[in-house]
Order: sequence, then structure tokens, then C-alpha cells
Amino acid sequence: MPSRRGSFLAGARAVVPVLLGVVPFGLVAGAAAVRVGLSGLEAMGLSVIVFAGASQLAAIELLGQDAPALIVVVTALVINLRMTMYSASIAPHFRGLSTRLRAALAYLLTDQAYALSITRFRTDDDIDRAAYYLGAAAPLWVVWVICTAVGIVVGAQVPESLPLGFAVPLTFLALLVPSITDSPSALAAVVGGSIATFGADLPLNLGLITGAVVGIVAGLVVEAGWKR
Repeated sequence: MPSRRGSFLAGARAVVPVLLGVVPFGLVAGAAAVRVGLSGLEAMGLSVIVFAGASQLAAIELLGQDAPALIVVVTALVINLRMTMYSASIAPHFRGLSTRLRAALAYLLTDQAYALSITRFRTDDDIDRAAYYLGAAAPLWVVWVICTAVGIVVGAQVPESLPLGFAVPLTFLALLVPSITDSPSALAAVVGGSIATFGADLPLNLGLITGAVVGIVAGLVVEAGWKR
């Protein structure tokens, strides 16, 4: 039986390269929050309670436009709908854990933690999966909160022209590419990415959700054809 400590450290080592992309993401979130008028406490609360970079940035943008609270909440929920897919995919690996522990794991769920963990789980049975997941997810939370705090403090001093946000799509690409291992996953990535890109101007970020759903369906259709 693998040790929890060894599995946790394995997850922590795996997430180190990803943290480089989280740093500018967190700085942008903190800086953007104070620029639209949120207090430091409100900005920190947003990162600690919500802990979802893409939906946070969307919510902050809407708050800066004085959008109704309902629109802000719905937008954040729509963007985070992908977490339901992640949860359904990774949940079987955590069977037998207590409800309290599974709730803690759910709170720490992010794109990066999911991608790193599910990739490892599919290729390595000799690992404590909950410990590995925590090793990958907990450092992301720590770095995110710290960088948000730094962004809040120095946000007003960061030039608007500094393209910190450019690191965000690079982070997701670094996670996506290793997971493309066959034709179904490649088709799902191409179809989903294309639709999300062309639908970027749809209201409530529906382009992202539409791309995700259609991409998954396309991949499943090709995979079903292979099995036949």
C-alpha cells in the first residue's frame, strides 16, 4: 500500500510547473478586484470562498460594469458548470472516503488539480489517490490566495499594458496537450476549442459551455465508432 506522505509529495511535485502559471493569474484577479472598487477584504473573500479563477475574473468584470447581482452569480455558475463534469469523472476514484473528506476535496477542485490527478490515476494504481490529489490541489490554493493578496496590495501599481493575463491560456494549454492521447480526445479538443473560441462573444459565456458539451459529444461519438 503506497504511503500517504509519498503520494502527497508526488502530487506536490507534479503541480510545481503549473504554479508558475497560477502566479500571474492570481495577481490579475487581485489587481482587477480592487480596480473595480472592491475592498481588500472583499477581494480576498472572493478568492478564498469562490476559489475559481475564470469565474472570479468574469464576476469582477461584471461588477465593474455595475451588472445586477443575479447576472454576476449566474455567470459564475455557468462558467463553473464544467466542475460538474470533472466531479463526475473523478468521483469514482474517491469511493469509500467520508463525506467530510470528499467535501474538502470538492472545495479544492480546479482545472489543474483535476487534469494532473486524473492523468496519474489512469496510469498508476499504486498510489494513495486522495493524498496525491491533495498534494496537487493544496499548493494551488495556497499560491492562489497569496498571489491574490499581493495583487490587491500592488494592483494599482501594475501597468495596464503588462500582459499578465496571457499566462492564463498558456496554463490551460500546458494541461490540455498531455491529455490528448488518441483520436477521440484530439477531436474533442479541436471541436470544443473551436466552438468556444467562435462563441466567445455569446452572453453569459455560453460559448465555453457549448464548446465543452459539443466537444465531449464529438469525442464520445468517435470513441463509440472505434468500439464497434
